[in-house]
Amino acid sequence: MSDTPSPQDIIDRERNTWRTVSSGWRKNDERLRKSADPVSQRMLDGLRLSPGHHVLDIASGTGEPAIPAAHRVGETGKVVGIDLVDEMLAIARDKAREQNLDNIEFRAVDGKGIPFEDNRFDAISCRWGLMFMPEPQAMLEQMRRVLKDEGRIALACWAEPERNPFFTHAMSILMKHMEMPQPPPDAPGVFAFAERERLENILRDSGFRDIEIEDLRIDMIEAQSGEEYWQVMEELAGPIAVLAKQMNKETYRAFSAEVIASADALKQGDSLTLVGTTWIAHAAKSR
Repeated sequence: MSDTPSPQDIIDRERNTWRTVSSGWRKNDERLRKSADPVSQRMLDGLRLSPGHHVLDIASGTGEPAIPAAHRVGETGKVVGIDLVDEMLAIARDKAREQNLDNIEFRAVDGKGIPFEDNRFDAISCRWGLMFMPEPQAMLEQMRRVLKDEGRIALACWAEPERNPFFTHAMSILMKHMEMPQPPPDAPGVFAFAERERLENILRDSGFRDIEIEDLRIDMIEAQSGEEYWQVMEELAGPIAVLAKQMNKETYRAFSAEVIASADALKQGDSLTLVGTTWIAHAAKSR
């Protein structure tokens, strides 16, 4: 029997991972929105949205960048956000309701495809979702199918690990305390599209043209202490949170203490900032 997980295994794993941290995402929503908003806005800029456009946001989570997209397309436009985790979408629905947005809806999906007819949308966004998908080219081909002719997509995927200390700081310490097999570089995960060339190639192979990829550096986590950094990571970073829960109490105490102490050593003045760097890709549907 193969140890390689099936596509359904990966979908189930991702659903359970992000469901685990959904309450933390609700608690930290404004912190996350502020830190990631430059990415959302840059993605939407490249989609060239206009009033009346119909937009699909994939892996919409708590509604970003679906909600800012709804503001851009106006009352005559429409945004649909889809995600595996309905607990995350509940947060998005609450936010949309608070902002009196009637041109947006959120749907939980099974992750096996995009449940819409061909040529439905003017634009598609997917922020930090593609890298977790078991069959990313098949999903990109589905995106192309539901796009109108000349429609555009915007993707965000994390760049190289060394440019993302907000995540790797804790993860590198976790790997000292847990034995984990090294996954193939193209396996679904945070850094599946860390190589710019892989992202560009899969877009081209999936039927997109006019591909433009840029990197954007953001202050992903700002904290007053190492303890606050670790609390935020445990509440938000699904892959780390799930692994930490598998530790026995003694290992967890040693691991978390090391994360906190090493993060405290990064403080400059009264706070610390851990940055992230993401690829932002824009492309148009090939005929």
